[in-house]
Amino acid sequence: MRFREATAEDADVIAALHAESWRRAYRGAYSDAYLDGPVHDDRREVWRERYAAAGQQPPGGAERRARMYTLLAIDDDESLLGFACSFGADDPKWGTLLDNLHVSGAAEGRGIGRQLVAASALWSERAYPDAGFFLWVLDGNARARPFYEYIGATNEGPTEMVTPDGGGVTVLRYVWHSIDPLRQYAPTIAEG
Repeated sequence: MRFREATAEDADVIAALHAESWRRAYRGAYSDAYLDGPVHDDRREVWRERYAAAGQQPPGGAERRARMYTLLAIDDDESLLGFACSFGADDPKWGTLLDNLHVSGAAEGRGIGRQLVAASALWSERAYPDAGFFLWVLDGNARARPFYEYIGATNEGPTEMVTPDGGGVTVLRYVWHSIDPLRQYAPTIAEG
């Protein structure tokens, strides 16, 4: 297994894993009609927009895209095992947003999620040294919450968020007040 930064050519494979992960983890939080229907097309559009050609404006604009870091975990056969996407210094108070962390069902339990989070936090520390590091977790995501707590994040409380299918859900802000607990999980990142 190796880790490398994503490129525009990876958008569709990232979208496929993103949709598969949501179908597994967000059942009951997002509508079945959305998860069983347009979730893959929706995620593909999001990822293609994130990697849009210069001159096109993805959600958040070119400035936000410039602060995006997406890291992939790739198996020996070149299949995508997982990915993490962060937006540096995305919030003036909380810092860098770990916007996505998804690992394929077949690769769960191998430590890939920990490594992706650690590498993303270390990227943020280098690129945005004064920014914190945080993410949003669905309140009902019983598997994710203990995972983030185990690797050093603290639940800073809930808020309501609109889901891509137009519903509403309670999310919790998880924050690393120090990324030191993550350093032990940091993988080596392939260049290029």
